[in-house]
Amino acid sequence: MPKILELKPNQRLFVISGPSGVGKDTVIEGLREFLDFNWVISTTDRAKREGEKEGKPYHFISPGKFDEMIKNNEFVEHDHMYGFRCGTAFAAIENAFRDSQVVIWKGYPQSLKRIKEIVPEATFIAILPPVFSALEKRLRKRGADSEESIQERIAVAKGDLEALEFVDYKVINPEGKPELASKEIFKIIKKETKNCGIM
Repeated sequence: MPKILELKPNQRLFVISGPSGVGKDTVIEGLREFLDFNWVISTTDRAKREGEKEGKPYHFISPGKFDEMIKNNEFVEHDHMYGFRCGTAFAAIENAFRDSQVVIWKGYPQSLKRIKEIVPEATFIAILPPVFSALEKRLRKRGADSEESIQERIAVAKGDLEALEFVDYKVINPEGKPELASKEIFKIIKKETKNCGIM
């Protein structure tokens, strides 16, 4: 049986997911205009990209350290995709709740069912593109991936959409207007927290 994380009555965890290229980071960051929250920082064994630093957007560790964390059962979930591994440690969630009642966790679509087993009280939100073809356009525009990686991400995205069917809410991220998706998610968070004295 997986370890169950129980939230306190005044704590709310929102797991936000979506296929690669849908604009998750931009939409989540846009929430800061409406809401104070902490972000669960995941761990990866890939190298930093230009503009990234420790803790933004990941904890960057060596493959050996990642293996050690798996062996010690420190991860809520972890996966191997696009040539590297990424996972979320139990400690990362606990740390996020230390000084915030609202916590956002960006989860991979294929990990959502396991996350739901571990944190059944979480609210699950999917960010979706207006049309599937918009994903490839966004992946190419950000210029962070090779052609091989882009094709892999597009193939994986098709399965991701199926994995997102069970979520509590679905939000469309309009082309060029991520602030609209941020505002829609803020409305969802406000609705889900109105009876527990958070907002």
